[in-house]
Amino acid sequence: MSAAAVRPERIDAPFLRDPAVRAVFAAVGTGGDEVRAVGGAVRDTLLGRPVVDVDFATTAPPAVVSARGAAAGMRPVPTGIEHGTVTLVANGRAFEVTTLREDVETDGRHAVVRFGRDWTADALRRDFTMNALSLGTDGTLHDPAGGYDDILSHRIRFIGDAGARIAEDRLRLLRLFRFHAELGFGAFDPAALSAAIRARAGLRDLAAERIAQEMRKLVLAPYAVPVAEAMQDAGILTVVLGIAYPAQLGRVVAFEAAAGLAPGATRRLAALAGRVAEDVERTAMRLRLSNADRDGMAVAVDAAPRLEPPLDLAALRVAAYRLGGDGLAASLAQAAATGGRGIANYVSAFDAIRGWPIPQLPVSGSDLIAAGMRPGPAIGAVLRSIEEWWIARGFAPDRAALVARMQQMLAAQQ
Repeated sequence: MSAAAVRPERIDAPFLRDPAVRAVFAAVGTGGDEVRAVGGAVRDTLLGRPVVDVDFATTAPPAVVSARGAAAGMRPVPTGIEHGTVTLVANGRAFEVTTLREDVETDGRHAVVRFGRDWTADALRRDFTMNALSLGTDGTLHDPAGGYDDILSHRIRFIGDAGARIAEDRLRLLRLFRFHAELGFGAFDPAALSAAIRARAGLRDLAAERIAQEMRKLVLAPYAVPVAEAMQDAGILTVVLGIAYPAQLGRVVAFEAAAGLAPGATRRLAALAGRVAEDVERTAMRLRLSNADRDGMAVAVDAAPRLEPPLDLAALRVAAYRLGGDGLAASLAQAAATGGRGIANYVSAFDAIRGWPIPQLPVSGSDLIAAGMRPGPAIGAVLRSIEEWWIARGFAPDRAALVARMQQMLAAQQ
């Protein structure tokens, strides 16, 4: 659409008719204070995207927001009170309400703010023009930064000087790419991309957890692959991950689509950042990943080389038993990313094992003790031997057969 389109005074935003949203408007916007819906809900309405969360801004101070919310039967939660944010829980749903503010001091990681009543000043301290839009309760559209035209033009543009906006909060650099990955706007605004490249070294000063949060959102986004390629070309993935493989991410995305799998953040991070165990350890340390994420990536990277097609059903069942269903899916995805066969071969392997109920070993160490074996480390060794015997026979022997096998082994040791 043309950037010259006339901006409407009001827009018909369905979320404004939501009873819970209207309750927040009514509770907070009294006593001479104004309240508006801001940010993503407005942006996504104009883009025709589903509105997931509705955030508000208001001239009312945080204590007043809490008191008015409580008086209206809502539960106030001081989720970010130092920055003016109170969460009001209405009808079981959470709405963030933030007092108008302006930055007094920033260091690229944190900001000192003061509260105010100037809507334009509050809007212009935000990151992108499309996130500075706000709506009144009657749908009146407020656009002090030209975000409406940028949305119509599919352009993600920083408010004012791009370099200055990134210097205020370096995470905005990654948000630029994450929004492109989510919205699929294509070409980057030249000023935004140039500023991001100049500021990329500053990402090293950010908390790893903040970077990890953005990267998880980014790799799950619909346009993650072309954006990852753009980040690689800009030298940004090198700063974030050290080594990155956007082409591997693309093959995992293709595998998920062909296999009918929902996007998986751990699967996609493993492909983007890993080929060998050292890659996983480096990524886990750089992003301070949870143990679960690190272990999930490690399983996929370790098992992938052993899952090269053709794989018979027996081998797939053994892999599913050892790795678990999610582990096998991640490992096959990683194999599709790094292996030498076409993606369809790995999808066929996944289809062959899909729906197979992974069995559990029908006996345990307590059965060995009941059979007369003394507790101790030897129990684990004997149990592993019995498990291998069971696996080698296609998981077919039942509990009675396994107990008999135990007794034979114990008798042979006497």
